[in-house]
Amino acid sequence: MAETNSLLNCRRGNPTGGSNPPLSAKYYFLELINSAVQNHSLYLLPVMEEFYSLQGEGTHTGKPAYFLRIGGCEVGCHFCDVKESWDVHKHTLTSVDEISRRVIANPSKAVVVTGGEPMLYNLDYLCETLNNNNIKLFLETSGSEHISGKWDWICVSPKRKHPPHKKILQQANELKVVICNVPDFVWAEENAKFVNGNCELLLQPEWNNREIIIPLIVEYILQNPKWKISLQSHKYMDIP
Repeated sequence: MAETNSLLNCRRGNPTGGSNPPLSAKYYFLELINSAVQNHSLYLLPVMEEFYSLQGEGTHTGKPAYFLRIGGCEVGCHFCDVKESWDVHKHTLTSVDEISRRVIANPSKAVVVTGGEPMLYNLDYLCETLNNNNIKLFLETSGSEHISGKWDWICVSPKRKHPPHKKILQQANELKVVICNVPDFVWAEENAKFVNGNCELLLQPEWNNREIIIPLIVEYILQNPKWKISLQSHKYMDIP
């Protein structure tokens, strides 16, 4: 346990443990922490926020769910609306069992795990715990990291700076592409080539340019009816 405490100090930037690791280290110290402990109840994740709300975008828009936002992201999209999630060092390390208790208590019996990029971490134990308690698990990922855990629904939102693995696109239940400009329609089609036949295909306007982009998406979908539009309804409703 002394080794674990030392690693925790390093991970939190304690002066006795050295400086914070760069993002490019892929959260090496957190991996050391979780591999050093034998008891899964001591597994830790950097949680930015948790809340209960309605799913605001994508295929399951309007359904209630508990949201778990895990800190840390190396993708760095210019249009990201949760940039405060990027720096893993700003977020509290929380035990997976503590997280699970709150998720299990939510009346929807569903959780959306998002970020940041949640697949920077091994979520096998989190998923196992929640699956054993009949919680439906929804994952939001860029697809740039390999999938851990067992999920009921995988939404891949691909980003150009860190493209998704083709294998993950094949696993996706939903492909949700953010459209900022006309070339993004080409990017959407490039990713759609690799999904399975049952995958939902969604185009979502970048929020700050929505008045310009929505008409373009509507016209594109009318000509390419395999696609659907996704709107960030939670922002229109002013809910989390």
